[in-house]
Amino acid sequence: MKRWLCGTAAALLVAGLAGCGGDGNDDAGSAETADSGATLTLWTRAATESISKQYAEAYNATHKNKVQVTAYPNEEYPAKIASAAGAKALPDLFASDVVFAPQYASQGLWMDITDRFGALPIKDKVAPAHVTNGTWKERNYAVPHTIDMSVMLYNKDLFTKAGLDPEKPPASLGEFAAAARAVDKLGGDINGTYFGGNCGGCNVFTLWPSVWASGGDVMNAEGTESTINGKEMTDVFALYRKLFEEGVAAPASKDEAGPTWLGALQTGKIGIAPGPSAWLGVIEEKASFKLGVAPISGLDGGESTFVGGDSIGIGATSKNAAGAWDFLSWTLGDEAQVEVIAKNKGVPVRTDLAANKYASADPRIVQINNLMAKGKTPYAKNFNATYNDPQSPWVTAFRGALFGADPQKALNDGAAALSSSLQK
Repeated sequence: MKRWLCGTAAALLVAGLAGCGGDGNDDAGSAETADSGATLTLWTRAATESISKQYAEAYNATHKNKVQVTAYPNEEYPAKIASAAGAKALPDLFASDVVFAPQYASQGLWMDITDRFGALPIKDKVAPAHVTNGTWKERNYAVPHTIDMSVMLYNKDLFTKAGLDPEKPPASLGEFAAAARAVDKLGGDINGTYFGGNCGGCNVFTLWPSVWASGGDVMNAEGTESTINGKEMTDVFALYRKLFEEGVAAPASKDEAGPTWLGALQTGKIGIAPGPSAWLGVIEEKASFKLGVAPISGLDGGESTFVGGDSIGIGATSKNAAGAWDFLSWTLGDEAQVEVIAKNKGVPVRTDLAANKYASADPRIVQINNLMAKGKTPYAKNFNATYNDPQSPWVTAFRGALFGADPQKALNDGAAALSSSLQK
């Protein structure tokens, strides 16, 4: 599940580059007009390569400018960006996991695009959580490139066999647990649920929405203080811990670090589990069972989602800022979002395109698209080292909460360790 495992290399603060994009002058260093036939370099991580190339192919077919996409392995990408920033040799455009956006924006690795973005007629319809993460000190530095969200995926065939209504998914975390237990009673090699018990990014992506839907949070608004020892997070962990102790969650959940998470759900032997919305099409491509989709709910109701994916901005050292923005603004338009993203079963980055002509053929897709306006993208400058890194304090904390001898102590100690890491 490399999309959520960003590796251990965090981008470093590049003193010589910091502030390059922070003066509000969008056109600084640009020697090009918007569509002059320039060659624009775009970097992305491997997880986003196919979508980046689809954007580029469609844009190149209708513009004088030509966008050239280069992808790097997920785990090497942050270090690649840091190295290029240090050498003042960033590409014209580069995308990143959205959780890196506050870090890159604060370091000035992207140009300030506040005025350009503010002039777009659809600016208020662009994924609000992503826009917030690409903002630093009230200035915009990045826009959404791809969107992926967390949802509940459930096996309708197993629901039917367990006596559950396959058209009535759980509306609370309590109902989720009850459904998982009912499916688990089918016995044999069937399990009620599955989760990434040794995967920092997986648990951020799938457990935090239940906290948000319950009215709680995991950090303060500035992303500098952890609140994982609050009641909502404590109760969410307690529920998953109980499901594992009862054997309702598959035993492999304890050591799942991400790579085999999708495979577990593809077997058709898991009743219900949270996961990426993008897996709907991936699983159904080869599945012999019917798959249902539901929002991730809170302890007693509500719904939320982690709005993940990638952000993209103009490299601070680019000499083709006007051309780079021409490409970025085009990717946010109707043509790109409907004919490139929606046509290929992706989630549009615009809230007004949820029920587009392609999504309307499948109510589940519309449901997923509509969740974007209800979700969150956590905002923290030091997110990767704090949460995604396999050696992060987050992994220690949630492992203790799920499987340790003293769950509350694990969360109390974890909150302190996480706050310390977030403030670095």
